[in-house]
Amino acid sequence: MKNSLLTISRIFVGVLFIFSGLIKANDPLGFGYKLQEYFEVFHIDFLSPIATGIAILLCTLEIVLGALLLLGFWGKKVSWGLLLLIIFFTLLTFVSAAFKVVTSCGCFGDAIPLTPWQSFSKDIILLIFIVYIFFNRGNIIPLVSKEKTQRNIAIFVVLISLLFGVFTYNFLPIIDFLPYKVGAHIPSLMVIPEGEKPDEFEIMYHLKNKKTKAEKDMSDKVYLKTEIWKDNNWEIVGEPTKRLVKKGFEPKIKDLIITDASGTDYTKELIENPYYSLVIVAYNLNDANSRAIGSLNALALNATQQYNIRSVLLTSNAARDAEVFIKKNNLFSEVFYADAVPLKSMVRANPGILLLKNGVVVNKWHFHNMPSFDDLSNKYFSK
Repeated sequence: MKNSLLTISRIFVGVLFIFSGLIKANDPLGFGYKLQEYFEVFHIDFLSPIATGIAILLCTLEIVLGALLLLGFWGKKVSWGLLLLIIFFTLLTFVSAAFKVVTSCGCFGDAIPLTPWQSFSKDIILLIFIVYIFFNRGNIIPLVSKEKTQRNIAIFVVLISLLFGVFTYNFLPIIDFLPYKVGAHIPSLMVIPEGEKPDEFEIMYHLKNKKTKAEKDMSDKVYLKTEIWKDNNWEIVGEPTKRLVKKGFEPKIKDLIITDASGTDYTKELIENPYYSLVIVAYNLNDANSRAIGSLNALALNATQQYNIRSVLLTSNAARDAEVFIKKNNLFSEVFYADAVPLKSMVRANPGILLLKNGVVVNKWHFHNMPSFDDLSNKYFSK
């Protein structure tokens, strides 16, 4: 019975660690963005420039620990590693949940979004299993007894895990869980479907009595129903606040607003273009790969001249900085502006490229594997 419980615990923890590591390693740049949020909260921003590297290493560690636990190699050392890691993650998710410092933990990336409290609950369950494994670590029997074979298998697991994260970082996620994935119809993901209700809010007022100095909070409905506004002794103090009453349907894309330098909204015009559009996404022009920008510029020029394809560059930089960038790189594409958050979700590259048609993401590429003009012409434009 004891051995059965240990085996079940090892399988549960091992599989979950491997799954969690693979999901995040599938999108290490996205996990890096999440780590930057934590770094900012805990005032260790100096780690932000290497957040993606740390993300890849953490994913590799999760996968390797999970695999070694399943294989039974070095049971005592692996148990210590799992225990220390889960204690750290449990404390981290508790702080995130209790103090609301990070709204989504990123434990399973964008594949399975969890709230901080859900993540904390998950870590508590894992902690129970890992503590049981830890106290029975002496009973873990390896599947292979030869040390040389164990070492070779472990090295193989480490290399595969590490290379997987490096590959997806350089050539986009293998499975895209983001709303701008290939085949997605962007306009329909920006609206609330018929029959669904949006979030329900109420306006809260903070009131103070001039005579008694008494204070109280009151919702807008109660404020109107009680007609307290007729009593001149009560006055509203400060600005009214909005409070969520009931969670409704939330569109997958809720923060995409594309404007020109003057602030004119071009969102609908650009994403609903019935013809092909080349959209170059460089959320941060300061860090954008300059060689890739040059290649994309030439690609956009050929596409426009030969097929009249509209090409645009989306960035979150200030218009003044973008103007300097345009002159420096002789940029051909039109330049528009959007918040960095949706741009980071569009394509995990800086720059990356999307091919849109009638609101649909036809395809997308990292700058490391961007298509040639002939490829685009033969596959899309000439048909």
